[in-house]
Amino acid sequence: MAKRGRSLASKRDISTAIRSTLRQDRKTYSIASPAAQACSGTLVASYNVHKCVGMDRRFDPDRVAAVIAEIGADVIALQEAAQRFGERNLLLDFARIEREHGLVPVALAEDAGRRGWHGNVLLFREAVVRDVHRLRLPGVEPRGALVVDVDLDTGPLRIVAAHLGLLRRSRAMQADAILATIYARSERPTLLVGDLNEWRQGDRSSLHSFAPSFGPLGADLPTFPSRFPLFALDRILGDRPGLISGIEVHDTPLARVASDHLPLKARIDIAGSDLVPTRPRMAA
Repeated sequence: MAKRGRSLASKRDISTAIRSTLRQDRKTYSIASPAAQACSGTLVASYNVHKCVGMDRRFDPDRVAAVIAEIGADVIALQEAAQRFGERNLLLDFARIEREHGLVPVALAEDAGRRGWHGNVLLFREAVVRDVHRLRLPGVEPRGALVVDVDLDTGPLRIVAAHLGLLRRSRAMQADAILATIYARSERPTLLVGDLNEWRQGDRSSLHSFAPSFGPLGADLPTFPSRFPLFALDRILGDRPGLISGIEVHDTPLARVASDHLPLKARIDIAGSDLVPTRPRMAA
């Protein structure tokens, strides 16, 4: 009976998400004011590239690279940027992306440099990388996150680039692991960026433990599936008020076919954010 109840609750969640999405303006998913949208600042993006296989089931890394160029981000976190099986090598021509678009992948130690970290790759236009930590996340599936400390022209920043699991219990454990890693490190403005595989908010959400540090979790901006986005699986979250000044979905004809996710992008303002994070630092 309990299992049946959970199943019915899940169906209600999905129905609510669909109804909510159908009521939204299909032309934009921005949650920022016009003034915030127009402001200058660092543009950060998250993009699950689906192993460069588009909605037409065609493998086309050049098409994904074209979407990356469309976004024009200063910082972009990619998920599923490597082969799933075998050597799991990276699928995009990052030398060409650097040459043509000025985006450089964060260097990873050892063999991970040629395949990212569990498919996660973080690229910067201009930054001084201070530290890179590869975090292996718990759960049934092999998952990971990159915790990268950088100095931008606008100030210091920590970016946690993650791709969480498909199972709710795994996602909850992975959220706790990410938070423990952040709390154990020195203080700096922090963004959580990636495909978090959860469309729900509130107590039943696997993202609930993020809310005290990165809350409020923000508006639900649907990014999946790309041709008719219904679910807000991708997130860009900041750990202090004012860090994110505007956020929206990158919704173009090319992005709708290049992957099963639409990219998410946000303007961040390090100088204009609060010095104190949303939640006081906890003991490691």
